[in-house]
Amino acid sequence: MSSGGLLEIDPLELKFPFELKKQISCSLQLTNKSDDNVAFKVKTTSPKKYCVRPNAGIVLPRSTCDVIVTMQSQREAPPDMQCKDKFLVQSVIIDQTATTTDITTEMFAKETGNVVDEVKLQVTYVSPPQPPSPVPEGSEEGSSPRPSVSENGNLNSSELLTATRAYAENIQQEKSSENLAIISRLTEEKNTAIQQNNKLRQELIPSLVCSLPVIMVMDLF
Repeated sequence: MSSGGLLEIDPLELKFPFELKKQISCSLQLTNKSDDNVAFKVKTTSPKKYCVRPNAGIVLPRSTCDVIVTMQSQREAPPDMQCKDKFLVQSVIIDQTATTTDITTEMFAKETGNVVDEVKLQVTYVSPPQPPSPVPEGSEEGSSPRPSVSENGNLNSSELLTATRAYAENIQQEKSSENLAIISRLTEEKNTAIQQNNKLRQELIPSLVCSLPVIMVMDLF
């Protein structure tokens, strides 16, 4: 914060959480602790890169004005994340009856003999805030999740025994299912064979009975 001039300015260093292809804003607070109306104007060494709202205005006695500085989206990051851009806040005492429309560039020209207070601001790029780490599923807030393996990376003995039993039960169930399927298939084949055998007997017996008298007559001759 600057003090001793016409306006107290906070902060003196504009910090932008730099992200590619994204507009980033930060605020600047101008405080007038005097009994005079103070006009201000904000300048920058890179006017195409930044948007300042308002870039000029009047701070009434014992009041504060907030200025929003927006950096346009950038396609490339600067080398080593270093920024050489600078801002300059100029301020002058004006008449009590003056309004924002009365502010002109000539007011801030020292060449005309005006008393102009100037404060330079630095620009710094900082890393954007990182999102919080997700809470592991099944764990409660404030407690660490229960690991499924021991610290050395091996399964605990009880867990290994449980897994072995489950695997053996699965194999036994699979074998039982296969055996039942084989027994069922053999039973069906047996019943089919019995039915076919009975059908053949029923077809052969009438044939034998019909052919028996013919054989007896031939023997008589």
